[in-house]
Amino acid sequence: MNPPPKHSLPLVHLVDDEPVVREALAWLLRTRRLLAEQHASAEAFEAWLAARGDLAFNAPACIVLDMRMPGGMSGLQLFERLVERGVQALLPVIFVTGHGDVPGAVAAIQRGAFDYVLKPFADNALVDRIERALDASRAALARRDEAQALQRRCAELTEREREVMQLVIDGLPNKLIADRLQISVRTVEVHRARVFDKMGVRSAVELANLLRPGT
Repeated sequence: MNPPPKHSLPLVHLVDDEPVVREALAWLLRTRRLLAEQHASAEAFEAWLAARGDLAFNAPACIVLDMRMPGGMSGLQLFERLVERGVQALLPVIFVTGHGDVPGAVAAIQRGAFDYVLKPFADNALVDRIERALDASRAALARRDEAQALQRRCAELTEREREVMQLVIDGLPNKLIADRLQISVRTVEVHRARVFDKMGVRSAVELANLLRPGT
């Protein structure tokens, strides 16, 4: 089985239309040895994503996102676009909001946002949330990498090996698999061994657990 890929250093995206706020947050994060990327608007962040492509999702990251940014796309609108792309787990969003926008922030959490903080916020409390969001991003990246590795292993199987694998998962012994596929027991044993080798497992139980949704 291939080792999991090594990810780059975690990155915190600061999306706020006020330069003084971004600079203050970037300085705060530097004191906790966290890298920050500043974006003056939701549109600027989307442009950064577009320029980076898949590389934008090669490291744990989160977004500290101002809910209201006059003159362009709002924080909520940007979040909805992330949801549409299905990347909100890889890029957990922490909304920065005023008291009047709490209902919107709560609704966003129900849609998959990570958390929200109220203005004015305590520096340490915000950084603690950011670190938890980066942990969540790291876990989401690991799940994605495992799923992609599984897809690659499945793609290496021949059609016959896939047939044998499904019957093994269904719990059929070699003799019944041979009868079902009209091949010899010895041929089943060969295919079974190749399936185990390609999928990186040592038993039918491990194979079933590997392919079972939610495990």
